[in-house]
Order: sequence, then C-alpha cells, then structure tokens
Amino acid sequence: MYTSIVKDQDQALCHLFFHCCLEDDRFTEAEMDNLSAKLVTLGLQPKVHIKDELVSYRSYKPSIADERSYLIYLIQLIKPVNELALYSYCLELCISDPSLDAREESLLGKLADILEIEPGIAQIIEKLIAQRRAVEIQKVF
Repeated sequence: MYTSIVKDQDQALCHLFFHCCLEDDRFTEAEMDNLSAKLVTLGLQPKVHIKDELVSYRSYKPSIADERSYLIYLIQLIKPVNELALYSYCLELCISDPSLDAREESLLGKLADILEIEPGIAQIIEKLIAQRRAVEIQKVF
C-alpha cells in the first residue's frame, strides 16, 4: 500500500522521519516540533505538506507487514549520500521522547544494517546523540 503513496525522495524522507517518531505509537508535541524543525532545516517544508503526509503515513502504517522491506523501499527512494547523517537524524527523532523502547532499538538496528553502518560506528553515533541531548537538557558538559 505504501508504494502507491510514497513516490519520491522528499516524501520518503518525511515518512521515514514519521516512522522514527511513531515507532512507539506516541507522537508528542516535542517530537512534532523536532520533526518540523528537521524538515525546515532540510528544505522539505515547502515541498511536502506535513499534515497531509502524516495522514497518509497513518493510513498505511498498520499494513506494514515487513518493516525491513518498508525501510529498504524508503531508503531506495531517498538514495542517501550521507548515510551517517541520515542515521543520526533518525536516531535523534527516536530519542526525542524520554524513552527508547525495544521497537525503536530494533528499528535503528535495521536502519543501520540497511545503510551499511557497522555496529561499532552506530554505537558511537548513538552515544554521541544521547550525550548531546543530555547536555542540552542538563546544560552541563
């Protein structure tokens, strides 16, 4: 079903970001703000209508039978050149709420594998993003 909805690079990136935020089935205001800021920073805001894309994403999310195939489809549309940056954005979105649950960890593992990021490198990125978030919250290095 998603293949008939998500057809271009910008949509794919937007839907990947939604998937990172909604993997735990919660979408907090902080996550929406973080996602919106990323879309604006990346220049996608004028190209995709976030609310329409969110409705589209929610319409097919329950029908995603194979998350790995879904992620591969999105990554093929995105055609990332900077895979570490893409992974770090997704990681930031996954940890933008207070907890990282098993589903989000599984998602990040699949994503790192699809992007061909070695486990050790993925762990370093995860630690870096977690520490940056801690510094932002606690205001202490």
